[in-house]
Amino acid sequence: MTPFADVAAAVAAPEDREPDYVIAASASQIETTPRTLKHDDTFAVFDAHGDAVPGLASNHGLFHRDTRHLSHFFLTIEGVRPLLLSSTVREDNATLTCDLTNPDLPGRDGGEALLHDLIHIRRSRFLFRSGCHECVSLHNFDVVPRRVDIAFSFDADFADLFEVRGARRSRRGVRHAPLLARDGVRLSYTGLDGTVRRTGLHFEPAPRELDGSQVRYSIDLAPGATQVIYIEIRCDGAEPHGGAKLTFRRALRASRATLRARVARAAEVTSSNQHFNDAMKRAVSDLAILITDTPEGAYPYAGVPWFSTVFGRDALITAFETMWMDPAIARGVLLHLAANQADTVDPAADAEPGKILHEVRFGEMAELGEVPFRRYYGSVDSTPLFVMLAGAYVERTGDLDTARLLWPAVAAALGWITDYGDRDGDGFVEYGRRSGDGLVNQGWKDSHDSVFHADGRLARGPIALVEVQAYVFGAWQAAASIARRLGQAPDAMVFERKADLLRDAFDAAFFDVGLGTYVLALDGEKRPCRVRSSNAGHALFTGIALPGRTAAVAAQLMSGASFSGWGVRTIAAGEARYNPMSYHNGSVWPHDNAVIAMGLARAGFRREAARIFESLLRASISFDLRRLPELFCGFARQRSQGPVSYPVACAPQAWAAAAPLALLQATLGLGFDIDACRVTFARPELPEFLDDLVLRRLSLGGEMLDVRIQRAGGSPALSVLDRRGDIALWVEA
Repeated sequence: MTPFADVAAAVAAPEDREPDYVIAASASQIETTPRTLKHDDTFAVFDAHGDAVPGLASNHGLFHRDTRHLSHFFLTIEGVRPLLLSSTVREDNATLTCDLTNPDLPGRDGGEALLHDLIHIRRSRFLFRSGCHECVSLHNFDVVPRRVDIAFSFDADFADLFEVRGARRSRRGVRHAPLLARDGVRLSYTGLDGTVRRTGLHFEPAPRELDGSQVRYSIDLAPGATQVIYIEIRCDGAEPHGGAKLTFRRALRASRATLRARVARAAEVTSSNQHFNDAMKRAVSDLAILITDTPEGAYPYAGVPWFSTVFGRDALITAFETMWMDPAIARGVLLHLAANQADTVDPAADAEPGKILHEVRFGEMAELGEVPFRRYYGSVDSTPLFVMLAGAYVERTGDLDTARLLWPAVAAALGWITDYGDRDGDGFVEYGRRSGDGLVNQGWKDSHDSVFHADGRLARGPIALVEVQAYVFGAWQAAASIARRLGQAPDAMVFERKADLLRDAFDAAFFDVGLGTYVLALDGEKRPCRVRSSNAGHALFTGIALPGRTAAVAAQLMSGASFSGWGVRTIAAGEARYNPMSYHNGSVWPHDNAVIAMGLARAGFRREAARIFESLLRASISFDLRRLPELFCGFARQRSQGPVSYPVACAPQAWAAAAPLALLQATLGLGFDIDACRVTFARPELPEFLDDLVLRRLSLGGEMLDVRIQRAGGSPALSVLDRRGDIALWVEA
């Protein structure tokens, strides 16, 4: 992800300035209560009324493939905005529902005034297949007939997503005059890339008046009567199939069926704690809408609004977090990234043979090269994470057919690690952009100031990050595991030897006795960045940390300087660039905490993992829709106060949504032994907020198991509720 600040100067700057593709924080989303929807390559951001309002909330609108196809959409009754009653996104994220009513309105032609709360307006809206579908119903609760004027104003600026994020462009394409029909209008724009982008708006019944920016209805409502308006907005400009009303009903059924199928494929979690149940349902529902079906399978887009596209790193970590619940996500991610693996050297895209994708963009600015992200490979960690995930997927499923399919991509990724990733032959993988337009920092903390020395000086590259070495260690081990399953024992031995050599070199170069943990990074001159960071926790995740180091690393992560009470901070309090309101230098990221918790559990610190779990669950209660955002501020937890929100955090965000799922697995010590066909629980810890937990549809090789976990004295008791097939439960006390 890219950090949040002013992108405008970077895009329009002279060539000698380092570009920093970031997001303007001119307004807090907290002020505008955003309501987000997504389906495949289309997403939308509206306010609580269901409107898209330009100006302060510049991220409002309907977006398709990185272009804003609707920048303004505003409902009025008798020329004024209705009053908001309630606004919510369904638990399954299928629809946005906004309940509105009329304010006090003067009478028509000197007639009786319309007092407030007599006309109820309900807006129901969802996205499906590049279209936004809406049903607006009006009900008269007055005892006399009423005629009301309803109007929808609209506009489409066809702005590139990076423009919406703050980029300034000296030239744009041409907006065309609206094309009007009896029941709708078509808006269009020809970009500098020669592509014509269209937005079609269709209304049923046909409005009384229609022009290029507004439609108007005069609706007669008898006492107790209801009238309905159907609206379809298509980002490709196609005509509705059978009318807006029919399309609404068909698309709603299809949309809900798709979401139900995605949820039904995964394991199910219920408990005695309703807050926990709500958090789990929200996590699964958010993942369901973020998943996009690619030719290779299910792929979770990173997040709405700024990252609703393919990101390599984000999807790989999301797949790790959800592996126990739904390994099909990991398979889709692996196959899609393998299909888009780099095979040539392209400095402008930071691409090298074997490297795994960082980001894909489809907008006008990407097509023109105004931003480098059309198909961009500037992440140093996606490639080893890809190999790690491939190994984890095969160990989880035993799917050797997919393993064979992936093996050429795995081998190419390992080749990149040795041939390109290790730039100076010291055994560590470093990064440094190949083009002046690329990202300055290419780990998951990719802010321009996220890698620094103890005195605050920014590190200069090529930079070797602590977590990247951990991922490379995990990649060699994963490759060895896959090779053995494919009958390639000699290769497996070579890979295991490489992992052992890296582990020894890593400990010597990265562990700092004075800090009591691993340093953040080594700079281009191999000087350690002696900074306490959450990155060190990722060394526990892959197991590169020597057994004698794990207790010190765990203690540092859970110290008052690092642990805010709501989670582990990205940078410990007291470090030179610590700022709890920053994007990467003191904030709390749920996915980061999930990875750390999985590492703590692996190292035997399951209670510490449970403590992180409890903190994030309690944090989620304070956020809108109980949805964990991309990140929040790292201020210390205070009695009777919730966490402090970060102003422009994405929500939903895939790896944040999946964090509670990974935290549950870490706390329970949940694992899968494909060879013995058994579900395993290694020294399970039941969090204090749970007394009774049920996991259904735990699948392994086509077999399924339902397990109940109950608090019994000082330790949890496990029992099998249902078994489908020859599958066993194994518990390590």
